[in-house]
Amino acid sequence: MAEVHLPGGEAAASPQSHHEERDVNIRAILAFGAGLIAVAIVIHVLVWLLFMYFNAREAAQPPAEYPLATEQKRRLPPEPRLQTNPREDLRELRAGEDELLTTYGWVDRNVGVVRIPIDEAMKLVIQRGLPARPEVKK
Repeated sequence: MAEVHLPGGEAAASPQSHHEERDVNIRAILAFGAGLIAVAIVIHVLVWLLFMYFNAREAAQPPAEYPLATEQKRRLPPEPRLQTNPREDLRELRAGEDELLTTYGWVDRNVGVVRIPIDEAMKLVIQRGLPARPEVKK
């Protein structure tokens, strides 16, 4: 029977129109999907059991003790090391710098070089003046 086509390209709906039942086997598609889901579940369970077996086997083995590793537990790694407390490190650094800038001390006792507080050094520079190079006559 010929179909009636409307101007928009649509086929006219008739009470006798229906789909072909021979083209697609719905029962086979649903069976394949159900089988696929069942196989996926079985595979997931088998992989989970395999991991449980590996975990139990690993837990049953005692950890390996290497003689060199046990001796070096207390040994520090070489410099530079990671900072574990950077704020405390910065506070200690600034305290050390402040102590050097505000106290007297020897730089080299054999040569007679001393360190004086920075405030005293500035006062001495103001009193004595900065050293200047002699003028070159042209």
